[in-house]
Amino acid sequence: MSAITLNDTEFSTGDLWVFGYGSLMWRPGFDFIERVPARLIGEHRALCVYSFVHRGTPEKPGLVLGLDRGGACRGIAFRVAEKHSAATIAYLREREQVTSVYREVKRSVWLENEARERVSALVYVVDRGHTQYAGRLSLAEQLRHVLQGHGQSGVNRDYVLATVKAIEAEGFRDSQLHQLAAMLHSQHPLALPAENSDR
Repeated sequence: MSAITLNDTEFSTGDLWVFGYGSLMWRPGFDFIERVPARLIGEHRALCVYSFVHRGTPEKPGLVLGLDRGGACRGIAFRVAEKHSAATIAYLREREQVTSVYREVKRSVWLENEARERVSALVYVVDRGHTQYAGRLSLAEQLRHVLQGHGQSGVNRDYVLATVKAIEAEGFRDSQLHQLAAMLHSQHPLALPAENSDR
């Protein structure tokens, strides 16, 4: 399946804005000149993507975040200098489009700074027609996949907890992710009771 990407003509001249809502919040991996809390309306953050590469395998899929239809999402808008925009887009395509599960789109995001301006940002949203689209999973199903997930970028549990930490650092909460994080903490080997302890 070929990646769904924007044409060069859809990128205006000037600086590039990129909206991060998952691992891009805590590991952007590209140079930027400004980092601003931002809000995107019309799509929400969800663990709705089976990970076959970065945090899992086809045999034991992990779960990673996608933007899915409806609601709103708070995240980070990164402003990239025009001279670095082509290299940044190439980097993001290599990172996000490894299995073509995301659609590369431009979306309006509202910057949560003094200006409260609206900018057009590069965003990766889930392709609902892709085989890796997980849809709406129960917390128990999410937990099972995250606990088993391990891929090229590491352990799935670490990905979820790092994202929750980044969200908290921005001063807000994501109720679904926070519930899952609490469950993951209780599943940690150090937090489990000893086998011989009284129950």
